[in-house]
Amino acid sequence: MRSPEELSALFRAQGLKVTPQRQRIFRVLHGNERHPTAEAVYDAVVLDMPTISLKTVYQTLNDLAEMGELTQLDLGTGASRFDPNVEHAHHHLVCDRCGKVRDLHLDFGALSIPPEARQGFAVGSAEVLFRGHCADCIPLNTNPPDKERHG
Repeated sequence: MRSPEELSALFRAQGLKVTPQRQRIFRVLHGNERHPTAEAVYDAVVLDMPTISLKTVYQTLNDLAEMGELTQLDLGTGASRFDPNVEHAHHHLVCDRCGKVRDLHLDFGALSIPPEARQGFAVGSAEVLFRGHCADCIPLNTNPPDKERHG
């Protein structure tokens, strides 16, 4: 993701206001590899700016997504996640227990759908999503299913 200064210049070039709240959102996103939800960004910003609204966070994230500066992801974790890593095509690992999301930089070659299976879609890209349990959640899955149900 671009630096907060570059994002500020980009917003100004688009005719959008660059407020202290937006600048703080830019700083929270810069270098963030956690694929935060809007609520997580809000929680980080509200510590320094108690008057910021969740609406401002959503609007800023949506503006950034429209500009191609981050990607909005629906990974089935219950809330949209925002990926500031738009420079390199990549895939994702998702923990089914805690919702943690991590980038996966692997090349799966030229994934394609045979024409007869496209169902009328003009496919432009493909991404692979791997689900499982992260290192923090694996120990939580060591109990046998019967023990979890009855214990």
